[in-house]
Amino acid sequence: MRLTMYRVLITGALHPSAIEMLEREPDIEVDYRPDLPMAEVLECIVPCHGLVTRSETDVTRELIERATSLKVIARAAVGIANIDVEYATEKGILVMNTPGKNTNSAAELALGLLLAVARKVTTAHASMRQGLWDRHRFTGSELMGKTIGIVGLGNVGHRMARFCRGLEMRVLACDPYIPDEVFERNRAIKADLDTVLAESDVISLHVPKNRETTGMLGAAEIARMKPGVLLINTARGGIVTEEALYEALRSGHVAAAGIDTWETEPPPDNPFRDMPQVVMTPHIGASTDEAQLRVAETIAAQLPRALRGEVVDYPVNMPRIRILEGGDVMTAYTVLAEKLGSFAAQFLDFEPKRLEIFYRGSIARLDCTLLRLAFLKGFLAGKLEYVSYVNADLRAQTAGLNVYETPDPGFTNYESAIKCRFELDGQDFVVGGVVFSGPHTRISLIDDFPFEVEAEGTYLAIRSKDRLGVVSSIASVLDAHRIQIRQFDFSHSKARKRSMFLIRVGKPLDKVTLAELRSQPHITLVRQIAL
Repeated sequence: MRLTMYRVLITGALHPSAIEMLEREPDIEVDYRPDLPMAEVLECIVPCHGLVTRSETDVTRELIERATSLKVIARAAVGIANIDVEYATEKGILVMNTPGKNTNSAAELALGLLLAVARKVTTAHASMRQGLWDRHRFTGSELMGKTIGIVGLGNVGHRMARFCRGLEMRVLACDPYIPDEVFERNRAIKADLDTVLAESDVISLHVPKNRETTGMLGAAEIARMKPGVLLINTARGGIVTEEALYEALRSGHVAAAGIDTWETEPPPDNPFRDMPQVVMTPHIGASTDEAQLRVAETIAAQLPRALRGEVVDYPVNMPRIRILEGGDVMTAYTVLAEKLGSFAAQFLDFEPKRLEIFYRGSIARLDCTLLRLAFLKGFLAGKLEYVSYVNADLRAQTAGLNVYETPDPGFTNYESAIKCRFELDGQDFVVGGVVFSGPHTRISLIDDFPFEVEAEGTYLAIRSKDRLGVVSSIASVLDAHRIQIRQFDFSHSKARKRSMFLIRVGKPLDKVTLAELRSQPHITLVRQIAL
């Protein structure tokens, strides 16, 4: 079987181990060009399925438009501010990053900048390099007993909190998205932003850059800080308004600052360079050997999975799915759900406006997000432009399909099952399936007729009235056209007084043969389904 080959363009510098690991993958071609100019990126990206970048490449709408084969954008870092995630999602492109891999490195740099500004380390060092010796000029202040306000208690922020508790500081923290137990575990006092600004001797920023946080500390917020405050920003440029910070440093209201990230990188005509009370670094929070190795190993492990359509650990624009919680069974249900969606799309003769998905039995107690996405992917793939796990929900909304989910853990007919019901103005269609141990996927319900058939191959779904001779007429047509029957399943509904045949055939039927089947007496519906 011939492998599907994926071409990956890498425009950010990665640890050599990542390149080596990716090059060992049999289905991946690596084009490693760190710091490639944007004009060349736009040319090279056209045939690529994957793009790996750091902060060097802005993944704009223009780039995404040109990358017609792109399936995955991987950020070898935490932040995603340089990626148009919304447009990537619309196009069904998975965006992933590597959170937590540089956590310790970034937190250690924040602490290092704090110690450097509190003890005037860099100016003392510069004085010594000039052959001077002035012990009194560089009198600093201790951190013990001071209050630090941490804005953002996520991966980096909570480590900074632990470091500062070790220095016997009082730790305030502001983060409305973090549960109380995280504050308690890291011995941080939960506070709102106004309290942090008013009470802190030191303020350290550890939030992502987004619409909510851009410019969150401007002139008005800085004015509410304590006179003589120390400010540390190792998060993202633009969270602090640089002009306002510059004026506060000039006036002395902010005594000193440590800055690793900038509104524009590199900063043009940097006004802070002549301020001895500012310690500056060129966005090196993740620049340690250990962090770069962890990031590289994550990219090399996750990117191939993403390209092959498998679930990844760090998706940005789709839900994080605990697929391993159910092991092979949940993986099999994901495959089955996509097949059921595809079956429904090929069977239905109306455009449904409502879909209800029932998760039944033991799987109802697990995270079934991926089952929903897989079913929608299978159902919409033949109807709309590129549908993936990433944009399946969005595509369903575009199609006017309202999706509802119902867990049914008390179901006992099978250990687990999935059932999907489509509805439109009194019309409905139901399809369902089960996974037996093995795992073996089976379609168990079609149009409310019970079956147990393998979700693989080409099927004829034939509905008929309850009359004699239907089976022989079907067989005679298939025999006449030399169509081999691989499997023949039958289900009957007394209530509806009709039958359903599900016949797996050796090859697809042409239009003439299908038309002949439809013309047979008592046959009311014929659908050819390819799974």
